[in-house]
Amino acid sequence: MQIILEVPDLLGKKLQQLGDRLPEALDRALGELTAAETIPYQDELQIVELLASQPSPEVILAIRPRPALQARMSELLDRNKSGTLSQSEEVELDRYLLLEHWVRLAKAHAYKRLQAAA
Repeated sequence: MQIILEVPDLLGKKLQQLGDRLPEALDRALGELTAAETIPYQDELQIVELLASQPSPEVILAIRPRPALQARMSELLDRNKSGTLSQSEEVELDRYLLLEHWVRLAKAHAYKRLQAAA
C-alpha cells in the first residue's frame, strides 16, 4: 500500500535517513502509541516493571492510575484530612503517594526527552 504524507522538513529528513527501515520504525511507533493510550497501573510493582522496561517517552506520558486506584487514593486522602485513617491506611496512603511521585518524576524526564528531540 502506498501512502503519501506531508511532514515538516526536519521530520522528513529523519524519515529519509531510515531508508528501507521506515516501515519497521512506523510499525514500532504505532505499537507504542496504541499501547500508550491505555497504560493503567494498579500498584507499585506494575509501575516499577513498566519503568524498568525503559519505555518510550510517549508511553511514560500515557501512564494513568486505574479508576479503582484513583478512587481508593481519593478515599484515603479524604479520610486523612478528617483524621480517621488507621495506621495501616496511613502506610497504604504513603505508598500510593510515593508511587505517584515516581510517575511524576518519570513523566518530567520523558517530557524533557521529547523536548530535546524536537
